[in-house]
Amino acid sequence: MAVDSGVLSDHEIEALVGAEAIRSDLPLDEGQVQPASLDLRLAEDAYRLRASFLPGKDRTVAEMLQEPGIHMHRIDLTKEGAVLETGCVYLVPLMESLRLPAGIAARANPKSSTGRIDVFTRLVTNRSRAFDEVPTGYSGPLYLEVSPRTFPIMVRPGDRLAQIRFKRKKPETLKEKVVSIDLESAGDQPVGYRAKHHSGIVDLRGIGAHEASQFWEPVWPRDGRIVLNPEEFYILVSRETVKVGAMEAAEMAPIAPELGEFRAHYAGFFDPGFGTNTGGSRAVLEVRSRDVPFILEHGQPVAKLVYESMASKPKGLYGGKGSNYQGQGLKLSKHFKT
Repeated sequence: MAVDSGVLSDHEIEALVGAEAIRSDLPLDEGQVQPASLDLRLAEDAYRLRASFLPGKDRTVAEMLQEPGIHMHRIDLTKEGAVLETGCVYLVPLMESLRLPAGIAARANPKSSTGRIDVFTRLVTNRSRAFDEVPTGYSGPLYLEVSPRTFPIMVRPGDRLAQIRFKRKKPETLKEKVVSIDLESAGDQPVGYRAKHHSGIVDLRGIGAHEASQFWEPVWPRDGRIVLNPEEFYILVSRETVKVGAMEAAEMAPIAPELGEFRAHYAGFFDPGFGTNTGGSRAVLEVRSRDVPFILEHGQPVAKLVYESMASKPKGLYGGKGSNYQGQGLKLSKHFKT
């Protein structure tokens, strides 16, 4: 039974599709609707931008792209795909568009596999003054800003780099959970991985097709500490297990936004059912240091999980039909051989 406010579940998202509040160039793919979110798919072209932008309250994205100097060239993704290079900013139209009813808003986030390969994404809408936020009643197309930071990526139409979560009114904040870093090495296992630069292309459809040792090097602690090098990218894991119940949805947020030395966790959505497996699941953290070397210590708090109420119970829970990350400890993205 749905309540007056909360995060929308899978069957409510499907109802939005049926009512054409969510529209798509092609029928939705199997598994595209998650327990509390919808995966978003790249369309057929991309624009290499001179710089990131927000259109502001008086312009559409299409109008911005027509202005001189905003984009450098258009890239066709339909033939054999295209490589998006590191250090560049791209804007990609999405297959999905919205015509949201009053009272329904949305927020986007990179998918977990996207964050784990250090690809920065942000949703852009017409007349927007903030990334990733879709206001109530929005009607129009969706675009994804994509910026690979460490690895160039091969993309094709239909690839899913981001997901969107729909909310009715303002969901109740149920609780917050502090997440800290695990830097205790277990036997011969590293505590994390640091990305190697100039290591090759990650094909987004190459599941388990990339040799991890060619892209990553293990990180070992000394006296329960590691030093983050400036502008290096790390995969680390939380000390705590994370559990999200059937009537909860969670999102990772910075524990102290004023702590500017590093950023933890690009991809922040945790769907209902995450970590409800035997033994639980830990949160994998994507960490990037900024301007100076920074010491991380075992047990140091780095982020928090904010739990919000669901508007209704999902038909299926996370991990119910198989998942790459249910029951995870320290784990690279699904693209790498384990």
